[in-house]
Amino acid sequence: MDLGIAGKTALVGGASKGLGYGCALALVREGVNVVIVARGAEALESARAQLLQERANPDSFVKAVAVDITTQQGREAVFSECRDYDIVVTNAGGPPPGDFRDWDRDQWIKAVDANMLTPIELIKATVDSMAERGFGRIVNITSSAVKAPIDILGLSNGARSGLTGFVAGVARSGIAAKGVTINNLLPGSFDTDRLRSNIALTASKTGKNVETVRDARTATIPARRLGNAEEFGAICAFLCSVQAGYITGQNVLADGGAYPGTF
Repeated sequence: MDLGIAGKTALVGGASKGLGYGCALALVREGVNVVIVARGAEALESARAQLLQERANPDSFVKAVAVDITTQQGREAVFSECRDYDIVVTNAGGPPPGDFRDWDRDQWIKAVDANMLTPIELIKATVDSMAERGFGRIVNITSSAVKAPIDILGLSNGARSGLTGFVAGVARSGIAAKGVTINNLLPGSFDTDRLRSNIALTASKTGKNVETVRDARTATIPARRLGNAEEFGAICAFLCSVQAGYITGQNVLADGGAYPGTF
């Protein structure tokens, strides 16, 4: 299927590896110009080199901006590289797991800033120009914990749920009639560095080996496997397509069937 977005320009956060990289990969394979962002310059440049090899259009560009996009300075650097984006994929690493009794105000503010306020700032900076051009796609990578909260991920549960509520309103405002969609993409258990670190943490706390914890996690998923970044990216690319123009304000869950609810 031709997604109809060749020649568009996308901003993809957290794109040096994992799910962010998977989204950038799917987009460059559709002929999209991509600006990738992450804090680690070396890993980001390596990702850029890989993406250049995957371009559907050899004339499309892949630019890398090594900044912390959760800061004002980082966002300014991103928009100095390119002012008008047709596609924005927001993605910031989730806050650490733990016991809510141990979190102080500063930790809460940091989580909200990264996982709620930064995506809102990116939406604010791009949505009106998208509407003027008659096309825009914003996809926020959040978490399946928005639908099924995980007790040790309280910082993420709270911050990402705040973003979800905000998107539910703004996606249905006047921009919807001007060709701009905003959706949230909720990953379940994907084989990423973050999941591997969480599994290692659980193993250390329980005294079990990593393989046992990983197998137990996989057994809770009806698909009986972890997801991979490439298939996640394909879902993201579809939400950015012209064909997905009638989908907005939605929480798209990709979790191998793990969420047990009807709604």
